[in-house]
Formats: sequence, C-alpha cells, structure tokens
Amino acid sequence: MKTRVVVLGAGFGGLELTTLLSDALGDAIDVVLVDKAGAFVFGFSKLDVMFGRRSAASVQHVYRDIVKPGIRFVQTTVRSIDPAARRTVTDAGTLEADMLVVALGADYDLAATPGLVEGGSEFYSVPGAFAMPEVLSRFDRGAAIVGVTGKSFKCPPAPSEAALLLHDHLTQRGRRAATAITLVMPFGTPVPPSPDTSQAILAAFAERGITFVKDNLVKSLDPGRKVAVLSDGIELSYQLFLGIPVHRVPEVVVDAGLAAHAHDWVPVNKHTLETRFPGVYAVGDVNGVGTPKAGVFAEGAARVVAEAIIARVRGGSPPEAYKGQGSCYVEFGHDQVGRVDVDFLSGPKPTGTFQPPSAALVAEKARFGSSRLRRWFGK
Repeated sequence: MKTRVVVLGAGFGGLELTTLLSDALGDAIDVVLVDKAGAFVFGFSKLDVMFGRRSAASVQHVYRDIVKPGIRFVQTTVRSIDPAARRTVTDAGTLEADMLVVALGADYDLAATPGLVEGGSEFYSVPGAFAMPEVLSRFDRGAAIVGVTGKSFKCPPAPSEAALLLHDHLTQRGRRAATAITLVMPFGTPVPPSPDTSQAILAAFAERGITFVKDNLVKSLDPGRKVAVLSDGIELSYQLFLGIPVHRVPEVVVDAGLAAHAHDWVPVNKHTLETRFPGVYAVGDVNGVGTPKAGVFAEGAARVVAEAIIARVRGGSPPEAYKGQGSCYVEFGHDQVGRVDVDFLSGPKPTGTFQPPSAALVAEKARFGSSRLRRWFGK
C-alpha cells in the first residue's frame, strides 16, 4: 500500500511540503492536504490590500487549483488530533496517516486584549486585512497607533512596515500633517537580530515623524476614552488603533497534547522538526523551534521534513539538520523594499545581514511570490 501523509494546514509549510513530496514521489505516495480555508494569501499581500495596492480577489489563490500527482486537497475543519495513533478527525471524516504533519499555524486571540474588538481593528487575519481599506478611509485626523499586543507574533518586520505604509497612505490623501503615527513593540529595536536593519527602519521613522515606543505591549484599550494602556502603565490616546493580536497555539493542537498550553508552541527536535510522537512533525508558526513566525522559515522547515519522509519511503540517509535560516523582505514605503537575511540556529545567537532598499529588491520580492505560485499552483 502507498504511504499516506496527512498535512494539516496549507500555508507556506504545507504547500512547500506537499509540492516537494509530489515532485519526488508522484503517485507513489498518498498525500492529503487539509485546510479550513479555500484559498492561500501571502502575508505581504495583506498589506497590499490594506493600503489599496491590490484587490482582495487578486491575492487569493484557490487551493482546488492544485493538480499534482499524489496530492489531494480537502477543505474542512480539524476537530481532533490523536498524535499517538496519527489519526485526525475532521468535518469531512477521519484521516489515518503513516506520517502526520501539523502545520496549522498560529491562531489569533482578540479577546486576550480587553477592548480590542470594541475599540480597535486588527490587520493580521485575512478578514481583518480585507476590511482595512474601509477603516482607513474613515481616518483623516488625530493619533494612529500600530500596536503589538503579545510577545510572539508573525513576521516581526510587519508592524514597522504597516507604520511606514500608513505614512505613505496618509500623505497621498493629504492627511499626514493632521495625523500622528506611533508604533508600540515589545522589542528594543524593530528587528533585534539585525542592528543594521533596525537602524535603517528607525532612520525611516525619524525622517517621517513616526514615534517608536520600544519594550512595550498594548495590554488593553479603553474604547470610551479612546486610550491604549501599555504594559508599563503609560496611556496613549488614539483615534485609530491597528492591532497585532495575541497569537496562540490552535486549541485543537493543545487538546491533542502536542503543546502544554495556548502560548507554549509545539516542542520539536530542532534538527528534524519531529515531535515527541514518532512520525508526527510540526512545521511553521505552530512549532517552538526558535525561529520567527514567518513563511520563509516554515518553508525551510518543510524542506527538511519532506526530505525525511522521502528518505523513509525510498530508504536512504536522513536529511541535514534544519538550519533556521531565511530572508525577509521589508517594505520601507516610498515604493522601496529592503531585505534582511537571518540565521537563528547555526551560531550561539541569531544574526542578521541587511541589504538596503533598492529597485532590484522590489523586483526580487515580486519574483519570490511568483515563483512560489508557479511551484505550488502551477500559475
């Protein structure tokens, strides 16, 4: 019988993993890719929609367009996972696996920040980002806060990008002089592993009059007073609050015993991404391997797991250890894109190398997206 691999989650990790398995093994393997959504959206595309650079329809890539040997996509909700038995119960039925890959990402807990639902907006979820053009159209004067509400969140440069792009958006509308922009982050610098990247972002903030509040979280909002309360007790007034919600482990993953609690990411072997359950891997934002929660790192982890599965099916040596390396593109506004190359696991501490904004990097970022669409969807 064919080896069956069940992949829960069709983000960067799930898409890269299933593509590699299909390319290497074709119909010799039975791969089921599961996701509750019907379409994939790049993280950077949320900012494009948010600021009117792309339409919502144009950034959604439908999973059912995937036609690859050995791959079957199922749109359904995961209800329970039994990692010991490698069994998953979904609304579409029960899936048994020889190897199980959990790539369900991080969920958002808006209720963890009192007042956020009633008094603010979030742009990290797909629905939140798609609703932002209307939210931004109503803001034309006063204070705007881009605020992080939890210590662990996807794409660490994204809050800085949002602040810089908000500056451009308000400038284009002729409303920048009537507004103020503040970014609240839990780090001492925008991108801690790369001092050069952080320095460049802080210089861009200074040039544009954006206030950076470091080493702080937004703990609550008071919608009545229009005040954000920070972790150090400071209160900031606002007319527009753009929040990065608290991230948590999906409840179904916690219930499965793969994580101890909602904010304890799934422990894995740092070299192989395998959990404590044999034949069960955790890839991407859901795991606690020690890399940022960003698509490029999920993609790198997926390659290691794919090579391990291919070796098991064909017989052969296990893959090299996961290196925790990746490159993130950073929007600086003014149609400029920089890049930071980060290494999290090779040395005693994370390190990052900065490439300043350039036209070449704008084109490179576009190729990054289009190359993935060709590989994953055949577009």
